Amino acid sequence: MIGLGTLINTAAIVLGGLFGLLFGKRLGERHQDTLMKTCGVTVIFIGIAGVLSKMLSVQGAALVSGRSLLLVLCAAVGALIGEWLNIEGGFERFGQWLKRKTGNAKDKTFVDAFVTASLTVSIGAMAVVGAIQDGLSGDSSVLVTKSILDFVIVMVMTSSLGKGCAFAAIPVLIVEGSLTLLARLIAPIMTDAALANLSMVGSMLIFCVGLNLTFGKRIRVANLLPALILAVASAFLPVGL
Repeated sequence: MIGLGTLINTAAIVLGGLFGLLFGKRLGERHQDTLMKTCGVTVIFIGIAGVLSKMLSVQGAALVSGRSLLLVLCAAVGALIGEWLNIEGGFERFGQWLKRKTGNAKDKTFVDAFVTASLTVSIGAMAVVGAIQDGLSGDSSVLVTKSILDFVIVMVMTSSLGKGCAFAAIPVLIVEGSLTLLARLIAPIMTDAALANLSMVGSMLIFCVGLNLTFGKRIRVANLLPALILAVASAFLPVGL
């Protein structure tokens, strides 16, 4: 069934949020703070691993690093575009709207929890590849695997950040659902090189989310999202970066 993977992923995030709420109520403030920082460190290492897996290669007996210029240019230009568009502000306004409509107006952490969790589970090659596979052949295996990871991540985040994390299911439903519906149009663009670039830059953004979780909000990660589009586009440049 085409679209099943997106539905499973959405449901997994909601369930993760519900389990996190039940678990989080049993924790004191000190425990929640430790759990949030632990989650942040974990996300940092996930991001580092994703970036290095695309930057490092073995040539003979040597470990060689490359594609640094691509990462720098995509991040810098993407950040300028994102700041101009103020994508982070859009996320926050949507979070504020959700906060009011869901009866959580008094929840001070709702918006930050929603934005942080949304960026963590929406960014990455798994969402793109899985949604395209689902749309082309009805193969939801990648999104099912992602669902398990997202369930754990959102459960832990909800325990420390609050119920806003569970509403990350909405952008995931929109993003993955759209990619599934447009799969036949997008598939020719998502070459191996484009996916590798997307994975590397996406992992860098996940690293930034981890920094915000660990040290407090220091980076407007949503404003870096245009870097993902630039990463895909760079795969079609006549000169490699």
